[in-house]
This record gives sequence, C-alpha cells and structure tokens, in this order.
Amino acid sequence: MTDTARRLHQIVEAFRARTVVVVGDLIADEYLFGKPARISREAPVLILRFTEREVGLGGGANAAHNVHALGARVVPIGVVGRDAPGDELLGLFHGAGMPTDGIVTENGRPTPVKTRIMAGGYQATRQQVVRLDREPEAELQTITEDALVTRLTGLAERADAILVSDYGYGTVTPRVFERIRAIARRTGAVLSVDSRYQLPRFTGVTAATPNEAELEQLAGTMVDDERGVEKAGRQLLERLDARLLLVTRGSRGMALLERDGGSSFIPIHGTDEIADVTGAGDTVISTFTVALASGAVPVDAATLANMAGGIVVMKRGTATVSPAELAQAIGVP
Repeated sequence: MTDTARRLHQIVEAFRARTVVVVGDLIADEYLFGKPARISREAPVLILRFTEREVGLGGGANAAHNVHALGARVVPIGVVGRDAPGDELLGLFHGAGMPTDGIVTENGRPTPVKTRIMAGGYQATRQQVVRLDREPEAELQTITEDALVTRLTGLAERADAILVSDYGYGTVTPRVFERIRAIARRTGAVLSVDSRYQLPRFTGVTAATPNEAELEQLAGTMVDDERGVEKAGRQLLERLDARLLLVTRGSRGMALLERDGGSSFIPIHGTDEIADVTGAGDTVISTFTVALASGAVPVDAATLANMAGGIVVMKRGTATVSPAELAQAIGVP
C-alpha cells in the first residue's frame, strides 16, 4: 500500500468517531416504475403499465443518509409535513438507524416530494420520462423556525461538523443559518454548505461545494477551462468569506480552491460512463465534510469526495457510499 493510500484509509477509519449535524430541506424521492405498454388513443403519449413504487431519502435527507453510510454519527435537522410523505421519511430515517429528534413536523406544510416516472422492463435500462415536484409554497411558520433553532442549540453544540443542504424549500432561513454559524464559530466545527439557488447568502463558512454550472451562474461568465474555474472560484471564495471551494465538474472531475493556498484539479475517478447523477452532490459534500471533520488536509478530503462521487454515479437513484467501497477505491487490500 502506498503512503497516500495508507493516509487516506486512516482518514476513512476516523469517520466513525465523528458527529455531523445535517441541516436542510428533507425531500421524499419517489420513483414510479412502469413497463411500456402502448401509445394512448387520447394523446400521443406512452402508456406505462405500473410495476412498482420506491421511496428514498432525498435532498438534505440524502446528505444525512450519506454521512450515516460513511460510518459517522449523523444528526438530521429539518422539517416535514404532517402527511404521508412526511411519515414515510421519518420511517426511512428510523429504518436506517438515524435519529429523528432534530426533525420538526409542521401542520399545513406539505413535505417536498419529487416523483420520477421511470419507464423500462426489469432487464432494460429504466429511463426517466418525466418528474413531478410537489413543493411547499409558504415560508416556515414562526413556531417551526423557533423549534429548529431550539433543536440546533441542543443538538449541534458537540458536533464536529455542520453540513447545510439547501434545496430552496426554505428550511435554512437567515435566522436558522445565523444560529448555525454562531455555533460553528464558538465550537470550531467545520461548516460546509451546498445551496442550489442562494449560495451567496451563506457567508463565513469553512467550505462550499457548487457545481460548475452554479459557479458560472454566480460569476456571470462562462467557466469552460481550468483558468476560468480558478478566476471565478477565487472571486466566489472572497464573496463567501469561505476557506475552501470544491467545484464539481462532471466528467472533468473536481477543482479544489483554498483561500490561503493553491488550487488542485482532480481528474474524474473511475469511468465517465455514468448511470445516474441524482444526489451525487449530496455524496460529495458529505464525504468532504466528514473527511475535514476527521482532520484531513483539504486535498485529501477532496480526493476522497471525488472517489465517493465516482462510485455513487454508477448506482441508480439517490444512493450512498460505504467505507468498504472507499477503501477499495483507495486500493486497500
């Protein structure tokens, strides 16, 4: 085993001693599978004969599931509605062995659900035909926000890291984030953020993990080579007052930018024959955060996150990565 492999494996071994609080939008990922039957007479659309339904942990719930699967202790904090999808999410957390005392139930607020209609037989590749999203329209009730702040205060004080997973459904309000940042500053916890639409409001963090398209949008310019990533990334680091930026670049791997250091461009791990990118960003930030919390230097944490991302995109649907899979990727015999 090489020195690098030994060092990376020691970091993975340290995961189990870490506690990570994941605060974010908890989403039910619903998959409805059907076999193509015929074309409808009512409209030029495909009729699928229903075969099965699956529900998984999505959004911040998937990030929490990834932290748990990596062997760390996870504390999910978020909101579900008093409805069937909310009950299903709580059941999935329980079934996976994750605590739910950080999850607040709000009356009258629907649990976010992403329903993917999948077509294909058991042997064939199942193709996503359409996605239907059910989203909460209103902001959190004050009583819900109060409960989130209270649970954060009680559950995050002894965490090694706090991961913010913002999918735009309003769980991480400015007040909630203020409390998160205050706790992280007081305790020295790693604070990482993945935000789909509002990354610039999450300032003063340890690390952020935008993808290349999000970096382009924030920079207002094309980011199509390493020099472009470097320039836009440095500007974003300053804007966020962050220490680290890990940019996921799809088939081109990742870029790690350190505020007080250099930049590292890490090629894609494995193959670019990708099965499904759903939830891959959750796997990347989870691995990066747990590794940083385990004392890894940023480039080692990014290398492990890159490996985890390469493994998870070969799996269908929202998926997780285990320490054993990481060890195999590292080259541990």
